[in-house]
Amino acid sequence: MPAEVVHDRQRLRRARFAVAAVFCVHGAVTGSFATRIPWIQDHAGISAGQLGLALAFPAIGASVAMPLASGISHRFGSRNALRVLLALWTLALTLPSLAPNLATLCAALFAYGAASGLSDVVMNALGVEVENRLNKSIMSSLHGMWSTGALIGSAAGTLAAHLGSDARLHHLLAATVLTVLGLVACQGVLDLRSAPEEDPPPRFALPPKSALLIGAIGFCAVFAEGASLDWSAVYLRDVLDTSPGVAAASTTAFALTMAVARLAGDRVVDRFGAVRTVRTGGALAVVGGFLVVTAPQPVVAMGGFAFLGLGVAVVVPLAFAAAGRAGPNPSQAIAGVATITYTSGLIAPSAIGAVADATSLVVSFGLVTLLACGLMVGAGVLRTGDRRTVATAADPTTKPAAAPTPEA
Repeated sequence: MPAEVVHDRQRLRRARFAVAAVFCVHGAVTGSFATRIPWIQDHAGISAGQLGLALAFPAIGASVAMPLASGISHRFGSRNALRVLLALWTLALTLPSLAPNLATLCAALFAYGAASGLSDVVMNALGVEVENRLNKSIMSSLHGMWSTGALIGSAAGTLAAHLGSDARLHHLLAATVLTVLGLVACQGVLDLRSAPEEDPPPRFALPPKSALLIGAIGFCAVFAEGASLDWSAVYLRDVLDTSPGVAAASTTAFALTMAVARLAGDRVVDRFGAVRTVRTGGALAVVGGFLVVTAPQPVVAMGGFAFLGLGVAVVVPLAFAAAGRAGPNPSQAIAGVATITYTSGLIAPSAIGAVADATSLVVSFGLVTLLACGLMVGAGVLRTGDRRTVATAADPTTKPAAAPTPEA
């Protein structure tokens, strides 16, 4: 085998590990934040409905910012863009716990979400590019690394909540560590740069038509994921009267099943196909939602959240992978699907809070269970899309040629 080919393969393997580490760091920020939501709610002195309103602002910020990601990568290159945007995201972890009231919390969460969305699009576009060049599925395992990071962050947050520590100090320490780790990880990602004669993408790109149906499936999954991640600890505390430590552990259980399912997801999808995998996952999510709303004890509800995590785990990675193969501009298509899924993240927290204020959190998770049924109904749209083969001696700064390889 020519030395140049061996060298290129080694660079791709390093790039895969590097982008996996980026996903892990990104997830750790979310896990660190989610477990301290009850503390942040108490610190800001707000009701469940007001918390639901505030938790809509990360998705608002992300939805506004994500269409700008393609332009940033085009101008500065993918590595430099990711380095700066990921650092902004890790440092933004410190903002919500500093907020003393609803208005400042909404502003902090808007900035937090904008940084999350921008870095999310760039890292997913890099993940799809590595997947295409390796010519094998890796997106589920990359999102599994995100869930692993969320698990690590939520485990640390559970310990901090159990010890009764101040979330401001906890998040400052976490942000410092994660910023350093993120900067190190970004050194190894692909440095994709546009050709000088290539026109820049639109400054604010709407989702392409090809992304709409794919995004609808992601919408259902992210609604269940966001509701569980943001509200599971509050649910156990308010509905089942558990301690702060046990309530935070429900978030950890959810993150654990998400991580395990995503890390194993590539092999499952290769064996059973995306459609069958998502339909089966939808059924598991429905079972999980039923357990949550009927739970007489905390352990049953925690099991329900674990099933929800298992059921929706691979949907978003498959949606991003399908979007990356759905059109000529993977970043724009991914940004489109991400915008739709983040819109679900926008609706979920406020919808859960509004329904909880009007009725109860139990009814709110009945809505989550209903939307999980959409995964079984609409899974067929993920059958579309071809995986591009890898040029054996491709330069990592150029895009590989496409070749049709129909998905099973």
